[in-house]
Amino acid sequence: MGFWEEAQAMAPQLTGLREEFHRHPEASRQEFWTAERIERELDDIGITDHRRVEETGVYAVFHGVKPGERIITLRADIDALAMQDEKTDVPYCSQIPGRMHACGHDAHAAGLLGGARLLYAHRAEFGGEVRLFFQQAEEIGYGGRVFVREGLLEGSGRVFGVHMASDLRVGTVGVKPGPNNASVDHFTIRVRGKAAHVSTPHRGVDALYIASQIVVTLQALVTRRTSPVDPLLIGVGMLRSGTAYNIVAESAELEGTIRAFSPETRAQAKAELDALCRETAKLYGGEADVEWEDFAAPLLNDPGVCREVGQAVAGLFGEQALITDRALSLGGDDFAEFLLTVPGCYAFVGSGNPDKPDTVLPHHNNRFDIDEGALPITAALHAEYAFRWLTGAIQ
Repeated sequence: MGFWEEAQAMAPQLTGLREEFHRHPEASRQEFWTAERIERELDDIGITDHRRVEETGVYAVFHGVKPGERIITLRADIDALAMQDEKTDVPYCSQIPGRMHACGHDAHAAGLLGGARLLYAHRAEFGGEVRLFFQQAEEIGYGGRVFVREGLLEGSGRVFGVHMASDLRVGTVGVKPGPNNASVDHFTIRVRGKAAHVSTPHRGVDALYIASQIVVTLQALVTRRTSPVDPLLIGVGMLRSGTAYNIVAESAELEGTIRAFSPETRAQAKAELDALCRETAKLYGGEADVEWEDFAAPLLNDPGVCREVGQAVAGLFGEQALITDRALSLGGDDFAEFLLTVPGCYAFVGSGNPDKPDTVLPHHNNRFDIDEGALPITAALHAEYAFRWLTGAIQ
């Protein structure tokens, strides 16, 4: 049997594993139960060379029996979201109040463990090294950098990962060269003014007014400072200011995000936002500064690696399964950090089924679910692409 047939035979095991993860969702950097369960599964497979990355990530490695020097890295993220699971009509509903796997990371972990089991069973047929990243804290843009900083990608020739996609029908796989996901930068703007009675506004500096001007003027950076065909989003989600209805606000604080698809546009927008905030505050007699948090770079798939993965998809499931024009997503993913270091591809496995309405809901919805037929597809794709790379079937 090939990997696809073997993965299909493994489907009940993959489903059970995914539902275990779904019942036990854990927040970013708190994935203790999840990491322990992954380690137990690795031991059961026979992959005993594994360790923690910080407290809750898991790194594992095994080798093929044949001679070979190629190295491939396969990655899955494992954290859940701070959401209440409203899909209580299934036996695998979250057992942790206020926590839910609403993005598919439970399926990512189960799928990679399935792929690892397939590859390990065939290790006599290839040489080289397989590295497995079960990465914590993707949702806060943290875990990817930890694996990179510890040098765990060094020497790897390829990096590959998979994400569930509720916008794609189960049985299809999205493999798109170039931009796929936007960068994610979080900003906090602090405006300093001077308090006064609202009846004498000229004796104060209205930080709330300045903040309001900043909110409106920021959109000019999108509409007038960047090309209309170069996507950029600037959103402000929070504005805190004022202490009473009749007092000119002394301070204001805004929080928001910038999303971009090119490093150049990202850098330009950040620099111009800094300048706009300072100059707007100065115009009205106040001061402003901006604090940045870098959550993720733009996710840019390597075109050559996409061709390789596309061949694996077509070989497993047929040409009709390959989707190469999936729409850009302004959501981020810190798999992008790996792509800054090693040529790779992030594929999107269709998990939507119109006959199961919850599976076509957007990610991060309280009733988000997947068609579990995506699990053997994910496992087979991990194994097939890694096997092709390690055996030199793709150059």
